[in-house]
Formats: sequence, structure tokens, C-alpha cells
Amino acid sequence: MADSFEEIRGAVRALCAQFGGAYFRQVDQARGYPEAFVDALIREGWLAAMIPEEYGGSGLGLTEASVIMEEINRSGANAGAVHGQMYNMGTLLRHGSETQKALYLPKIARGELRLQSMAVTEPTTGTDTTRLKTRAVSRGDRYLVSGQKVWISRLQHSDLMILLARTTPIEQVAKKSLGMSIFIVDLREALGRGMEIRPIANMVNHETNEVFFDELEIPAENLIGEEGMGFRYILDGLNAERILIAAECIGDGYWFTDRASAYAKDRRVFDRPIGQNQGVQFPIAEAFIEVEAANLMRFEACRRFDAGLDCGAQANMAKYLAAKASWEAANTCLQTYGGFGFAADYDVERKFRETRLYQVAPVSTNLILSYVAEHVLGLPRSF
Repeated sequence: MADSFEEIRGAVRALCAQFGGAYFRQVDQARGYPEAFVDALIREGWLAAMIPEEYGGSGLGLTEASVIMEEINRSGANAGAVHGQMYNMGTLLRHGSETQKALYLPKIARGELRLQSMAVTEPTTGTDTTRLKTRAVSRGDRYLVSGQKVWISRLQHSDLMILLARTTPIEQVAKKSLGMSIFIVDLREALGRGMEIRPIANMVNHETNEVFFDELEIPAENLIGEEGMGFRYILDGLNAERILIAAECIGDGYWFTDRASAYAKDRRVFDRPIGQNQGVQFPIAEAFIEVEAANLMRFEACRRFDAGLDCGAQANMAKYLAAKASWEAANTCLQTYGGFGFAADYDVERKFRETRLYQVAPVSTNLILSYVAEHVLGLPRSF
């Protein structure tokens, strides 16, 4: 599908071409972080894409950010190492004070600070965010935070974190979505001073952690927006996250269909390319169609987000369609390669593992179906 972002696409592809499959296989095998790749993205300004020009960024929208994420994944890399900075940016940009933006944004744009982490999910509440138990108690010029978070990514490669905590007990608010607040946490000050992290080993090479807070002190000036309104503010970040993940899945989907097509043209069995067989070519064609359809929903969700319109339904549907399409494309690609698909040198098994995550996170497919049933179709709430 043609679009108007070829300049961005070409530049990101050129950067990614410097980091081929061998680089990412080595990082994956070492369970490491692609530091050199991330440094290159920062150096060329891609992680400052959404920062306004007056703060040293490019002043681009979520649409352009999604194209950047798509191209990273389409190149064979994994934007999971960097996408947090993109979707966390919206919370600070839309709801941060002028003082906060002036303090943090220029340093983020220059690469002096990284804003890669957002702490919302908890082990006992999951996606029932209004029931979160992490508390932030006001003590005049500071807040004391106690509680626990889980599946918090890139903490060991970030300087700042967006934190959602309850500042008013749920039994004292008129509506359960009230009484939660958002803070900027300086991880350099927090770690070892009331905040501890415990890495979680997982199926893909994705750095994620459990986080424990024991009366962590956060300066009052680190509160974003109005106390008690954090749930509404965090929705911007969650919608942006789902849209960007959709874009990454679309990048994966194109990577898988491109690889499967190329292999099916070259691989000869019984004196003919396997791609000549409809049993091989039809699944690839179907996967490509599904990726193209998801791509359209991605751009509609981006359009609404950048226009400041309600985009919850579109963000959720884009993430659902794209994650489903990329997983089906991954299965098709692996099946096309046959036994060679399991060999690390072809990168299919690595990308296969990486794209499987998005059936589950950042929001599961079942919860998206529940959201659409209730909020779009008007069906009774199922939980």
C-alpha cells in the first residue's frame, strides 16, 4: 500500500541495514539489550520524533512514530527495545506541566535521558487497573509510594518511568476510575532507595521485571497533572501503546510474508519451486491480505489519535487485527520454511517467538473482544 512516508521509511531502513540478522541473533542468544542499535536510533533522532521542535524533537505525530516502529520490525529487528519512549511521550506531552516538559523533553531529545518504562500492571489485579493496590501517600512536599508492579519493561535501560498509583482509596471515591495519579519517577534516584527490581526470565529476549516499592519518596513536583485524574491521563499512553504495537505487528507480518514468498520462489522440490503449489502460495497470500487489512485500521487509529479524537475502539481493533495477522503470517512462514524455519540462522524462529507475545500483551485478544462487545456493540459487561 502506497503512503506518504517514504522518506521516513527509507531513512529507518538505511539505519536498520547496519544491524543485520547476525547482530540481532547475537543479542538474542546472549539475552542482551541491543545497545548499539538503540544508540544509533537516538543519535539520528528517531526516538525524539514526537517531541515538539521547541524542545529539540521533530514534532511528528503518532502516525509517523508508528511508521518508524513498523519499519524497525519489518527490517528484522524488534522495536520492543525502544517503543516505550514513543508511547510514554504522549502522557508527558499531553498532561505534563510546562516546567516538567522544559525539564525533561530537551534532555530526552538529546539522548541524555531515556523515558522507556511505564508501571501500571500489578500481579493481583492484572488488567483491572482501577483495583491496583500501589499507594502514593501525600506528605506535603513529597509522596511515599508502597506496593508492587509486574511486567515492567526496560527499567534497566531507562532513566525515567511513568508510574500509576492510587492516591485516594477506592472506597473513598465516587467512581472507581478516580483517585489514581501519575508520577514521573527518576530511576537513578529511586533504585536502592525504596525501589527494587527483580528481572523476569521469559520466552523472548525482552527485558521485563517485577518492581517493589517500600515508601519510595517522590517529589510532589513529579506529579503529572491533577491528583486523582491519572487513570484518564494514562489512557492516552495505553491507546498509543496499542497503536504502536499494531504497527510493529504489521512490520512483522510484512517481514514474514516477504521471507515466505522469497523462500517459496527459490526452494525447489520435485523439480519445481514450492511456491508453484497452491497449498504453499495460498496461505502466504491470505496472510498478506490480513496484514494489509490490519494496516488500514492502524492508520485510522493513528488519524484519530493525532486529531485528538476518541480512538479507544480503533486502537484496540488495530492491535487485535495486527497481532492476529502477524501471528498467522509467522505460522505460514515457518510452515513454508519447514525444518529450516527452526534453524536460528534464518531468523524465522526468533521473529516467530517475538510476535507471539502480542496475542497476550500489552492487552490480550480476549479483553479486546470484551471491550468491543461492551463499548462498541452495547452488550452487557461480561466481568
